[in-house]
Amino acid sequence: MTLAATGDLVAAAAVEHRAVAAFNVITLEHAEAIVEGAERAGSSVILQISENAVKFHHGRPVPLARAAAEAARSAGVPVALHLDHVHSVPLLHQAAECGFSSVMFDASRLPYEENVAATRSAVLWGHRNGLWVEAELGQVGGKNGEAPLDAHAPGARTDPDEARAFVAATGVDALAVAVGSSHAMTVRTARLDHGLLGRLSEALDLPLVLHGSSGVPDAELRRAVTGGISKINVGTALNTAMTGAVRAHLADDPRAVDPRGYLGLGRTAMSRTVTAFIGVLEGTMVPAGQGSPGDPASPVAPVVAQARAC
Repeated sequence: MTLAATGDLVAAAAVEHRAVAAFNVITLEHAEAIVEGAERAGSSVILQISENAVKFHHGRPVPLARAAAEAARSAGVPVALHLDHVHSVPLLHQAAECGFSSVMFDASRLPYEENVAATRSAVLWGHRNGLWVEAELGQVGGKNGEAPLDAHAPGARTDPDEARAFVAATGVDALAVAVGSSHAMTVRTARLDHGLLGRLSEALDLPLVLHGSSGVPDAELRRAVTGGISKINVGTALNTAMTGAVRAHLADDPRAVDPRGYLGLGRTAMSRTVTAFIGVLEGTMVPAGQGSPGDPASPVAPVVAQARAC
């Protein structure tokens, strides 16, 4: 199957009032697990590589991007490739040649006018080069080890009037909104501001994106989808599943040295997590879990439990 385009997957989801899941890729095992999990769910999916992941790979995006693209091409479901949380303009300018159909350009930490100017420039370049461009307004905290923003911190939440002006001024294709989630959460305790999400959905005529979804309980995720979110980003939940499986294997066999043993178990744990999250978003699993990924009420809980049992 050929690579799908992120814009097409998100546009279709928006029209059908559902959300497409976008999972972070750090290693080849991540990409393989995401594809396997999406195939099991029978759903399209987005593989996304962040600027932080590129930095981990010595600042070279091509090897990981090509590996992810090949995993996508072998998939039995539509899979797109997205470059996420880009701050670096030089990295942005490598996106098209690396096979990405889309990029999230993140200037959200800049003052509003500077965010507008930087994002407008990124959008103009991206559109000239065939890229669908996502941006962020407000701040979804928790990146790079920073503490989550307080719900009432100035600028922490996306203002609907400001968002309308931002979209008009930049020409962005999708907007990541800050409505109560946070990156890097390992417990699922986030509570979203659904009233704000409703106002944003009414104010804006473009797809809305939720970042930091690993820490959002199942019922909150389902409500976000019905409230207008069309793309759901998940990263930390995969790392939690993988690390749990690796830890369990090495604890059971301290003399193990072959990485295929523990990486294979980690890949399986991530794949099951992908399927579980997609099931929540599509309503094929009853959204019940309100606590951590280990909460037995959550459909993600069996994924972690199985990883620990491997």
